[in-house]
Amino acid sequence: AGQIGEVFGLAYDDGVRDGVPSGVPNLYAAATSLHGVEIVTSDADSDGRPERQRRGAAGAVFMDGQFGTENGGGPGTIWKIDGITGAVSKFADIDTNSGPGIGNLAFDPTHRDFFASDLDTGLIQRIDIEGNPIDSFDHGIAGRPAHGLAPVADDGVPMDIQGAAFDAEDPATWGYTQDARRVWAVSYHGGRLYYSVGEKAEIWSVGIASDGSFAGDPRWELTVKADQDYAVTDIAFDNKGFMYLAQRGPIENRYDYSRFASSGKGELIRYWREDPDDPATESAWVEVPSEYAIGFPQGNRQSAGGVDLQYRYDAEGNLDTSVCTDTVVNTGDKLRDNPELAERLAAGGPLAVHGVQLTPSGLVKPANVPPFGSWFVDFDGYFEDPDVQGHVGDVRVWRPCEGRAGYYEEIPGGYLPPFYPPDFPPPGNLPPCVDVEDVHYYCTPRGLRAELTLHDHAGFGGDSIKAQSRTPGVGVTTPMSHVPGKPYTVDITGHDPGDTVNVGLCFYRKSDQDKGGYYPCCKMTLPLRTPAVDCEVPRRER
Repeated sequence: AGQIGEVFGLAYDDGVRDGVPSGVPNLYAAATSLHGVEIVTSDADSDGRPERQRRGAAGAVFMDGQFGTENGGGPGTIWKIDGITGAVSKFADIDTNSGPGIGNLAFDPTHRDFFASDLDTGLIQRIDIEGNPIDSFDHGIAGRPAHGLAPVADDGVPMDIQGAAFDAEDPATWGYTQDARRVWAVSYHGGRLYYSVGEKAEIWSVGIASDGSFAGDPRWELTVKADQDYAVTDIAFDNKGFMYLAQRGPIENRYDYSRFASSGKGELIRYWREDPDDPATESAWVEVPSEYAIGFPQGNRQSAGGVDLQYRYDAEGNLDTSVCTDTVVNTGDKLRDNPELAERLAAGGPLAVHGVQLTPSGLVKPANVPPFGSWFVDFDGYFEDPDVQGHVGDVRVWRPCEGRAGYYEEIPGGYLPPFYPPDFPPPGNLPPCVDVEDVHYYCTPRGLRAELTLHDHAGFGGDSIKAQSRTPGVGVTTPMSHVPGKPYTVDITGHDPGDTVNVGLCFYRKSDQDKGGYYPCCKMTLPLRTPAVDCEVPRRER
């Protein structure tokens, strides 16, 4: 804390130094108020120490260790920890942040940009690899209307630690932007930035354009179904297309530093896409998520709000780097504290564990209840202070994932305009009713998946596609019902990785087809040069 203050959100970069991959990433940590806000005034009793204050007071400043002020830090600072030397430096500043801090961080490896959610204004800031702010996205204004919600502008109320209204034990006085526009978690996946909003958490996403900027196509993904309306402070994706969401309990800034968050009801849950999409449901994600048993206390809901994925561990506890995202890593409080199980738990190690729980990803409830199939790591290795809560924050796993691509992992090689491959004609040579703007490739349990973003520039009004293979021996299907505003899906099987597959597309209106008989269809042949990645499922993962 003396160097970087209190932090929560974490991110890694790609480890590229001077244009050369080093294999060693740098770590980035973002200032936070989630571990409380402590203020002081000048020394009044000549004991050589400043006077701690609970209420706002004239001349009040943030306590040393709150935001790394000795190293030039503040509530909007993002710190960089060099992966080779361990040296700490200030990477970037969101200088409009008055005290609430940053919700979380995400790294876009394609464009080498960072994203940071500002709890003061509600903006998502985009920052380049040198730490320079580039632009921002305002969910309250630009996001909410995409789901039929009224826009909500920031109220502009800052954290005022010198004002009489400020109370160090009441987060409502800390200047957070309104709940309807308060962005917490951010996570880059599949060409989009996913983010969580509010205490009754909603998950949204916005596209990232070919130049790295916000594409201006926000979409509501789902409203979280959990027992408690707690903020989702972290989002992670595995290679199978599962989305993991970690809740953190409400802020509690106890004056004795014992508790910084309400603990015991925060969930770790997992969503996956409907396959095929159910047009009767509003979301493209399943309605009811799976849940993990986190910690041994009653209810097994000890999530502290951080989640990431790790390689697989074998039965002897050895790391298996051939399987990329088979272990869920979740931060939590009081993870091994259950008096009814104390004797059995004592045989496995200390009971006071605040830190991370590692669980095989397949062990969703009711499996692993209580979680004897998990491993536990204390955040500082001392296994003490069983009653503290909320001291643990986020977690990140450095996981280069060498080898075969996993399920629903984005595969490099999608072609972004205007960089069309040689066998892909530019839009001017395509049929006049539709252009292909964007292609992203993924591995799924079915094989290779291409997600196509089409531009109906002529106003044809199509909303559906049919696809067939025009390459002998290759299978092409469109497995999902199309959801407006989302990419069109084409599955490809039977090809050799790296081959060009000719796909015949029919772009039409579903209402025309429903009338029966002949209906107009914009036809085109799309040559897709597939990536040189084998999506075949190994036998041990079937």
